[in-house]
Amino acid sequence: MSVVADDLDRAPKVELHLHLEGAIPPPTLWELVAGRTAEVRSAQELAARFTYRDFAHFIDTWWWMTQFLDTEDAFTTVGEAVAASLVAQNIVYAEASFSPTDFERHGLTPPQIATALRRGIDRVPEADVALLVDLVRDNGPDRAERTLDAILDVAAVTRVVGITIGGSEQRYPPEPFADVYRRAAESGLHLTAHAGEAAGPASVWGALRSLGVARIGHGVRSVEDPELLAYLVDAAVPLEVCPTSNLRTGVAASWEDHPVAQLLAAGAAVTINSDDPTLFGSSLAADLAEVVSRFGASAQDLTLTAARSAFLEMPQRAALEARVRAWWGHRG
Repeated sequence: MSVVADDLDRAPKVELHLHLEGAIPPPTLWELVAGRTAEVRSAQELAARFTYRDFAHFIDTWWWMTQFLDTEDAFTTVGEAVAASLVAQNIVYAEASFSPTDFERHGLTPPQIATALRRGIDRVPEADVALLVDLVRDNGPDRAERTLDAILDVAAVTRVVGITIGGSEQRYPPEPFADVYRRAAESGLHLTAHAGEAAGPASVWGALRSLGVARIGHGVRSVEDPELLAYLVDAAVPLEVCPTSNLRTGVAASWEDHPVAQLLAAGAAVTINSDDPTLFGSSLAADLAEVVSRFGASAQDLTLTAARSAFLEMPQRAALEARVRAWWGHRG
């Protein structure tokens, strides 16, 4: 079955690794930034900032951007705009993370941010978006504990279904966050963690052994350790692979060198995601199209893997899988 870009634009898609702050549609982001800094004087100048020397430079740029998300109303605007964008892309289910500790300097609490985001998302009734809280490893486990405590108060009403840790993986390993992850699991939250992106296989092993994660965010550097790769395949651990993101931050030098080819060839449970689509100029459909055309993967299988890996209860997960199968079956 041949797949063209238009198919993937129209196909129902599932996104498991999406940072809300990095997915703000460019016109909305410009509305939030315009007139507030002399560093960028146009939407074009704003877009030009989103080119990175390496992963550390990306983190610095992220931190610069977060200064403009400083009110609850801003987060409501973001929630609505991102939800509408997902619907327009035919992303029928998404798990979107947000990093509340990045905004404490604005006097915003995790419950305020989660509530504001949910308010905005709910303005787009067609959108199906669950939330994950990024505990941001750079802030350490004590602050992560406090963030977890705060978010648990509103998790049910804001549809926060899980946690992750993003940030500077190369500087902050996962093991110190073991107690936080244990408490999150005991509270009914699902577990994933960024690992194997800016750091190597030891980071992935740490996330699996110390944090007990069900999925790995990124995980592409797992190919550097044959034992780890074999384990991921045998245990069918889903990997939230974000190809264009890896190219933009220098994790992979080119599409030809991208580890997703090895992951697919080994039989790993690969899902494809856009990560920070506004900051990387990516989209889920475009990344799927590249992986399908370059490496011979099946768009249907990649999407079904994402559906099966979603942090949903079984009836909802089965319905999501059925929706994907029905579309591709009708097409064929």
